[in-house]
Amino acid sequence: MSEKIQVTFWGGVGTVTGANFLLEVGETKSLVDCGLLQGTMNSKQENESDFQYDPKTIHYLFVTHAHMDHIGKIPKLVKDGFSGIIYSTPETKELAHIMLQDALKIMDMNSRMNVDMPDKPLYGVEDYHRAFELWKTIPYHTDTKINEKINVYLKDAGHILGSSIYEFTAEGKKIVFTGDSGNSPAPLLNDTEKITDADYMIVDSVYGDRNHEDKDERDARFRQIVTESIEAGGAIVIPAFSIERTQVILYELNNLIEENKIPKIPVFLDSPLGSKVTDIYSRHAKNFNQDVRDEIKRGDNIFDFPKLTITRGRRDSQEIANTPNPKIIIAGSGMSSGGRVLWHEMEFLPDPKSTILLMGYQALGTLGRDIQNKPREVEINGNIIPVKARIEMISGYSSHKDSDGIVGMVENSAQSLKKVFVVLGEPKSAVFLAQRLRDELEVTAIHPERGVPYKLDI
Repeated sequence: MSEKIQVTFWGGVGTVTGANFLLEVGETKSLVDCGLLQGTMNSKQENESDFQYDPKTIHYLFVTHAHMDHIGKIPKLVKDGFSGIIYSTPETKELAHIMLQDALKIMDMNSRMNVDMPDKPLYGVEDYHRAFELWKTIPYHTDTKINEKINVYLKDAGHILGSSIYEFTAEGKKIVFTGDSGNSPAPLLNDTEKITDADYMIVDSVYGDRNHEDKDERDARFRQIVTESIEAGGAIVIPAFSIERTQVILYELNNLIEENKIPKIPVFLDSPLGSKVTDIYSRHAKNFNQDVRDEIKRGDNIFDFPKLTITRGRRDSQEIANTPNPKIIIAGSGMSSGGRVLWHEMEFLPDPKSTILLMGYQALGTLGRDIQNKPREVEINGNIIPVKARIEMISGYSSHKDSDGIVGMVENSAQSLKKVFVVLGEPKSAVFLAQRLRDELEVTAIHPERGVPYKLDI
């Protein structure tokens, strides 16, 4: 007798963040990702609220990658009763350790700073440790039998280190969750691996309605902006995500400096978390593309170069302002939603000689999106800061596929596809992509509704 298969989208629909998908095969309940909602007016309330399903009834959790909008609620899931098995690649587990540990520190700091009205922590240290006791790993390209009903196979998504595409096989059907698919070719990582013969696909759509600059244009713009900003005599502040973006920026600056394409000026990596992630990247060079591996074999330390300073303590971070311009400051967070970059933006946004260089997606509701829109002023930590600095945006360094890239990824399975679910994007982006998939590939593609079970034909 055939088992009923259905998928329900409890997060990641109508928004880029908060990935949380429930796949049911008969009585077996599996989650794909359990992430924080970020950048919306109700993010805090949503993240603190109860799950819309009973965590005690979930058997498995499959983690596509270690960004917080995909892992940030895992310890809360455990706190609320989940006791099943968590699966990911080894690299994702290693990155998740430090990402969730950092989140614990931030929650503790927020609680101590708001003594009168303390924030309620999403989870505690014991929940964090318990999650990793439940966590097992699956390498890429390993066919794994989860139970009598489900097999899973992991492919490289090319998004960040350890990111995975999950191919589930159940009742003879292939159901594919892409997670966040990488913007290939990437400076550091391998290309997203091909998906073929899929019956159902759940695809991301951050850039579903637009395309990035091509590689040559992207690289040329980065060099041009850095060169012009140095000549202007200001600071270049780059808000950067700790995973992937920070490492890509270091790699690109390393190449420009080694090839004498830009002057040797002070560069500060002002991100303790970014520094820890860079160490993990360095230990997993086998995951890099062939060109980068060849550079490393020739003796190049791809994340280090003259005048690079990695700051440690808060005082070291604050001292950066006293270093004469020009200089480059790489700091978190990538959407300016917190972290040390806020200090530097307060310092340099009013300076017409300085540049704020945005190198990734800026979600609605974040300070990064406000800055991207080039307002006359912004509010940071209760202070009104005039915006006189040069504001630049380069989307080509995004670690997300653009519209053409996603269509190309889906096209490889167009002949076998029964349905594509378009998620993890703002509504206009997801709806546009779904329509494009219908028009160009003649596949059934929808932007699903949150909380609605979608039965998969078998």
